[in-house]
Amino acid sequence: MADRLKMQDPRHQYPAPPFPEQPQPAPGLTRRLDPPADHGEESYKGSGKLEGRRALVTGGDSGIGRAVAIAYAREGADVAISYLPSEQADADEVVELIRAAGRKAVALPGDLTDENYARGLPKRAADELGGLDVLVINAGHQKFFEKFEQITTQDFDETMKTNIYAMFWTAQEASKIMPPGAAIITTASVQAYDPSTTIMHYATTKAGIVAFTKALATELIEKGIRANSVAPGPFWTPLNPSGGSSQEKVKKFGEGSKFKRPGQPVEIAPVYVLLASQEGSYITGEVYGVTGGEGIA
Repeated sequence: MADRLKMQDPRHQYPAPPFPEQPQPAPGLTRRLDPPADHGEESYKGSGKLEGRRALVTGGDSGIGRAVAIAYAREGADVAISYLPSEQADADEVVELIRAAGRKAVALPGDLTDENYARGLPKRAADELGGLDVLVINAGHQKFFEKFEQITTQDFDETMKTNIYAMFWTAQEASKIMPPGAAIITTASVQAYDPSTTIMHYATTKAGIVAFTKALATELIEKGIRANSVAPGPFWTPLNPSGGSSQEKVKKFGEGSKFKRPGQPVEIAPVYVLLASQEGSYITGEVYGVTGGEGIA
């Protein structure tokens, strides 16, 4: 892997479409992506920004969550990851990468739409890690439909429970045990500001995440806990090939950005590092857009 920190033209730093069609069942596995995604496995270099922190990352097996887990470990944090049992193969790789960085790794498989599991995650992570300083709420469900009338109640419900309910349950329990100086980071989307009709139910949850995070920041600063959100644009993860987009869109994924390519998960991980670290000590209630130049309104 080339040194991503070496100065170079960002338009050509990573693969650009056209990409091959690559359907896979949800929730999708990183190992099946073509071209492979860069989560920082070889390219992320840490500098101790999170030394001694204890972090929980939901959806930490693949995509952005995987990149965040790797970056946190390389920055000195012990990391617990949650993921669906069907994602075990990807999760095993992340656990090994965390351990290779010399940090403790905790695997917590389960379904975030189960309230008992979601509410129990922060305490389970804290028990295993000796405390909880950073919560990254990243796991998400996205499924595209060709037309509005095709969106089913079942999928609408699953999207809401995965993206909104689980965030509420997990953040509420984490806030009870996190110390002053801790940080909660949610994952929104450019879809919160510029929604696509084919995933309008997903976009609705992302707008809700923005509102929830801003309100949470006002509440939790009284405890010395910061809360912020990151709003990605098109990032190359299993979310889209596994039903988040049509295969036709997968072939062209990211070409509409100003870079004419999708972002790689490692390119957004440093924002999550900033928001978790003491360098972000005066940042709360903010939404950081990493959208390939589209911006957020």
